[in-house]
Amino acid sequence: MTGNSGSRRPFRLACLFAIFVIPMLLMAIPQSGWAQFKSTKPEARVEYWQNRLATMESQLADKEGLSHYRLVFLGDSITDFFLMGENLWFPGVKNGRAVWDSTFAGSDPALKAINLGISGDRIEHMLYRIQPKRQGGLGQLDHRDLKPDYVVILAGINNSWASEIPADASIVAGVKALVASVHARQPKARIILQSLMPTQEEARTRDVVIPVNRELKAFAEHDAQKAYVAFVDLYPHFLNAEGRQDGALFYDGLHPSEAGYKVWRDVLVAAIAADRAR
Repeated sequence: MTGNSGSRRPFRLACLFAIFVIPMLLMAIPQSGWAQFKSTKPEARVEYWQNRLATMESQLADKEGLSHYRLVFLGDSITDFFLMGENLWFPGVKNGRAVWDSTFAGSDPALKAINLGISGDRIEHMLYRIQPKRQGGLGQLDHRDLKPDYVVILAGINNSWASEIPADASIVAGVKALVASVHARQPKARIILQSLMPTQEEARTRDVVIPVNRELKAFAEHDAQKAYVAFVDLYPHFLNAEGRQDGALFYDGLHPSEAGYKVWRDVLVAAIAADRAR
């Protein structure tokens, strides 16, 4: 018994050291240097898209405000970042916030817009967001006071990653479903169906973007859709003299820079003016 008890003494001492001595030593370490780091404070994980969705739902709950929106933008990060000033992930890069505020924030009531773009959304996610609540969706276009003149759609490029095969056919089918769902939710609104922009990856642009744009143009101009759909071809406005993506209008090969958002705004506003004058 004595030998056995003696063998446990170092273990007991180690336990006492861990319980009493280590915490006292840690308390004695100056922590003033830690306070500057966000990593030292507990924080629940909330993804960017969750914050965007919460903000969006708050805007949609404002019944008085909804009646003033003449445009609804529906899309993914390219649309979402129209609302972003300083880029959250690329220091020094500016997105489209200044362009949005100068044009779509209400200075011209005919162009006042609500942005329903969420970074990372694929076409199926947009379909879910506008699906009626009674069918399990979020019903984002079903608010009684939301009566826009136009719903502006830019969707599909995210479906070219982890894509169904063939990717172009999947994207075209999804966008057609999205247009049909938007029209069912907002039958009095005109739909501005925009082409995909060129990407930095020439193969993706050649094999996906160009064929998708060709099919969407034909779809929008078909008799069954042209009464309520107008196609806006953004693609050529984002090319350089060599016919490739103009790098000056993007900052990562996919998302527009502030200069790119100015080009997009100009093309879109001109298209809406022409459509209103038709």
